[in-house]
Amino acid sequence: MINKQGLWFVTLFSLILVLSIYYVTVKDNDLLAITTSTTDNNQEVVETTESSVLVSLRVQDEEEMMAEMESLQTILLDDTATLQEKNDAYNSLQTLNSNKGKEEKLEKKIKDTYQLDSFVKIKNDQINVTVASKEHNNTIANNIIRSIQEEYNTKMYITVKFQG
Repeated sequence: MINKQGLWFVTLFSLILVLSIYYVTVKDNDLLAITTSTTDNNQEVVETTESSVLVSLRVQDEEEMMAEMESLQTILLDDTATLQEKNDAYNSLQTLNSNKGKEEKLEKKIKDTYQLDSFVKIKNDQINVTVASKEHNNTIANNIIRSIQEEYNTKMYITVKFQG
């Protein structure tokens, strides 16, 4: 029998999961929207679309994360699982959610600072950054690495890859 605390956790976690999926889908639609920018007196329309490489990376990451979350939720709801297994599953779920938030924060920082679309994947102490750019610029890559490392107190292994 599941206790009230466990039921509340599953209910709230499901709500957070649904809202995060909604947030991700709304964000993708906004990226495909047409934006306008004005330069001097001339008005021009700029269409912004996200690289198909970044979209495929995001979809693949979402699928992997959903599968992992599903397996962890199964452990949490399993009556035969030990308390230690449930605690480990809960901590893993919190780590997944935390990493997802950090990934989005870093992507936003790269977009704001360097005006580049990117995909960030955090796994333990490794951070992989894929940037949608035809130009492979070592200076930009080094600056991205430095700006990401500023966010952490411990040494992170950061790689930057350009996809054009």
